[in-house]
Amino acid sequence: MLNKGKFTALVTGASRGIGRGIALELAKAGGRVAINYAGNEVAANEALELVRAAGGDGFIVQGDVSVASDRARVVAETVRQFGRIDLLVNNAGVAPSVRADLLDAGEESFDRLFAINLKGPFFLTQLVAKQMLEQAPDAEGFRGRIVNITSISVYTASTNRGDYCMVKAGLAMMTKLFADRLATAGINVYEIRPGVIATDMTGGVKAKYDKLILEDERGISPIRRWGKPEDIGRAVRAIAEDRFPFTTGTAFDVDGGFHLQRL
Repeated sequence: MLNKGKFTALVTGASRGIGRGIALELAKAGGRVAINYAGNEVAANEALELVRAAGGDGFIVQGDVSVASDRARVVAETVRQFGRIDLLVNNAGVAPSVRADLLDAGEESFDRLFAINLKGPFFLTQLVAKQMLEQAPDAEGFRGRIVNITSISVYTASTNRGDYCMVKAGLAMMTKLFADRLATAGINVYEIRPGVIATDMTGGVKAKYDKLILEDERGISPIRRWGKPEDIGRAVRAIAEDRFPFTTGTAFDVDGGFHLQRL
């Protein structure tokens, strides 16, 4: 396991949804978690209480990943609290403000999604990677792990939210780029692609996906249920527990089998 036992992790967007599910699974593994949030301090404190109840520890740290000064402060505070960062999870992300057809999509939503969902993670990863490079390697030569949470939208076209699909595809390429750049320094980089997960973000389309998952004859995925935040959390925990030391740049589909091409 990273850092010989109680590893340290920075999870962005960890106050709710998938981020909270990741933080809780890391806590169950004994991790100390920096719970980053953008605006909902109440939810962040709730997440911290749950992390502690699950056997981990940590702190909350406010910061908008799209803002350079916030990114620098979040990293500095995490290092101040923990002394090092063993694991970065780029989870923070937003949905389009309005689902708009490609021919009607506006620049405001486009710019917002690229700033939060792609630019922010890119430059945060850059900062954390430099921090990891300064850290002493463990007995096997590893200095850290980085995990990017993308989506089935990496390869699944949704013409009423093209901006979201594009930023997730960009994040997938970012995984490969950093994996290539950092491998020789003992930093492995991974991508996790969630399927349809029950969170606040998907709450507005619940009826649509209930039908697609549960009611249609075959369903959109072989495993006929909604995904849960803890499903993604367990995948991240496996990485934190060093289950894939000879793997980098890899995408893990956690989607109920949605990615399968079926006849």
